[in-house]
Amino acid sequence: MGQEPSGNVPSGRYDVVVVGAGNAALCAAIAAVEAGARVLVLEKAHEAERGGNSFFSGGLFRFPFGGLEDIERVVGELSAADRERVDIAPYSEADFTDDLMRVTEGMADADLSRTLVRNSYGTVRWMAGHGVRWILAYGRQSYEVDGRFRFWGGLVCEVVGAGPGLVDSLFGACAARGVEIAYDAMGDDLLLDERGAVAGIRIRGLAGFREIECSSVVLACGGFEANPEMRVRYLGPGWEYAPVRGTAANTGDGIRMALAAGARAFGNYSGCHAVAWDAGAPPFGDRRIGDLFQKHSYPLGIIVNRDGERFVDEGADIRNYTYARYGKEILKQPGRIAFQLFDQQVIGRLRDEYRIREVTAATADTIPELAEALAIDVDGLVGTVAAYNGAVRAGEYNPAILDGKGTSGLKPPKSNWALKLDSPPYIGYAVKCGITFTFGGLQVDSAARVIDTQNRAIPGLYAAGELVGGLFYENYPGGSGLTAGAVFGRIAGRGAAEYAGASV
Repeated sequence: MGQEPSGNVPSGRYDVVVVGAGNAALCAAIAAVEAGARVLVLEKAHEAERGGNSFFSGGLFRFPFGGLEDIERVVGELSAADRERVDIAPYSEADFTDDLMRVTEGMADADLSRTLVRNSYGTVRWMAGHGVRWILAYGRQSYEVDGRFRFWGGLVCEVVGAGPGLVDSLFGACAARGVEIAYDAMGDDLLLDERGAVAGIRIRGLAGFREIECSSVVLACGGFEANPEMRVRYLGPGWEYAPVRGTAANTGDGIRMALAAGARAFGNYSGCHAVAWDAGAPPFGDRRIGDLFQKHSYPLGIIVNRDGERFVDEGADIRNYTYARYGKEILKQPGRIAFQLFDQQVIGRLRDEYRIREVTAATADTIPELAEALAIDVDGLVGTVAAYNGAVRAGEYNPAILDGKGTSGLKPPKSNWALKLDSPPYIGYAVKCGITFTFGGLQVDSAARVIDTQNRAIPGLYAAGELVGGLFYENYPGGSGLTAGAVFGRIAGRGAAEYAGASV
């Protein structure tokens, strides 16, 4: 079979059609072809822009593990030197579940959460068996303390090559197994038979519309984060201003098609994953820069708005559990902009994304000079820094744990990692709210079958990835999005293939 040329929508009948071509979709395609199905993947974007939001990710996956031996089954055997210099605490299924429920305030769907947690480690190893390579995430998820790299937040592995490496590996696995790919091919409408079961899909390609017969469809084409009309309708006023961290192709097509076919809307439609994103970043993701416009070292400093006022607790929790919701707090600030400020005590610990050439930043020897350079109210910032420095408590500083070194009598507080901002030169980074993906979507069961408004599975219709609702509410644990996409993608692809085989 092999991949179809760009823009060429094939004809004929397929067992499974997968809509989308990111992590979740490609895992679905691989699982379906493994189960003996003839599979077609529809990629709305051009071939040169393939991979969806997954391409723009950092490639971090969250999964439970008992110890270093479990990690080595994913990344390969570590050298004796590496074993000696890493400090990785076990992360159990209960830990994963607790983190997911804690950050979503207990609202994550219990069945979906259980399915995610129980299948995550096995899915990561399954992906490794299909050519995805993993390494320890030293730069993103550890700090060197007393000569050892201490990993934090239960998140320790990333894909080699980050998002691009992930999608390239998965596309390679698809090509090796004969999965057909149609580029410039948008899923437009689901075709149902008289029983309400999937009978095909209407595709919009470069030459117009075509209908493809199939036994089952897996929807894995993202949320509505790239659709400003839907963002304002569901997330609220002001969200049309947020730049999109990833692809421009995720405009809610899968959600729209499924709802028109009778699917039940489900999950946190007013919530999304939104982070601190460089103020000079373009409206959509830059494939050369990838995820490096993000600015995630804020727990090491303070964040202020253009009036010079702090507005969040930068040290409320490990970064993994706050970054996905702090973006929307930036959107609420004057001018929808904020500034992350650091001094020389922590500069060496900033993540690599702060060292790229494409940053909106300024350096100064005094706080008033820094304020002027970044167009922050000078008196406001001087007063804020003085109040903050005066509130910092004594204690032992350790960025790899919740060290309790916070502030006293300050609103909002800084609960951990509070160091006085008093070691010049100072550096500040201007950031906006960057939207990653939306949390509302379709209801699925633990078999990834799409549920209709009468609480029944729509025969032959499956979903995975960002358009699955019910897992994340207001927030999410870092690294769980890619994991969820892979877990439910694998389940959906296998289920769609089995359904197709049974319906022949």
